[in-house]
Amino acid sequence: MATIVFVAAAYLIGSLSFAVIVSRMFGLPDPHSYGSGNPGATNVLRTGKRPAAALTLAGDTGKGVLAVVLARHFAADYGVDITGIALVALAVFLGHLYPVFFRFKGGKGVATALGILCAIDLWLGLATLASWLVIMLCFRMVSLASIIAAVFAPFYTGWLFGAASPLLPAVLAIAALLIYRHRENIRRLFAGQEARIGAKKQDSA
Repeated sequence: MATIVFVAAAYLIGSLSFAVIVSRMFGLPDPHSYGSGNPGATNVLRTGKRPAAALTLAGDTGKGVLAVVLARHFAADYGVDITGIALVALAVFLGHLYPVFFRFKGGKGVATALGILCAIDLWLGLATLASWLVIMLCFRMVSLASIIAAVFAPFYTGWLFGAASPLLPAVLAIAALLIYRHRENIRRLFAGQEARIGAKKQDSA
């Protein structure tokens, strides 16, 4: 029963879409209505409001950290084992992707996934972030960096915790969902149409 409560609470925490919340605070348009339509920090940045984008990034990362840290801190007191913590990690990520408070229209999950990984183990989060940074610096593509980092995250998890750890299936599921949410980016990557950071932008209509 305690595990169900922890998982449900994690899903609700994940359902707090900070792109929407912060946009309302700053009087900005709904992030679903412009750019990529993705409620995330990158899309909020398209409004030109860097503080709003920074708050969105912090909020989406922080909720991943919060859910897992709370579970790790209180789990033992309520008989929740490592499998329960793995389920909490997956639940907060699903909450971000499919938020009950915002008609199940969530973001792609990159920041939240990073927060989850850092809360599971700081070295796991840093290794995944390093993979993201290497690809980002080489190719200047946020989507490609996110996809490659997602591919490597399960390998780092298996290396740190072992193939038998219940955390590995959870991280595999998170990585698979993150890649799936980038399916349109993947199509553009194969077509050579994905935008690079710093590339000259066309005038919008």
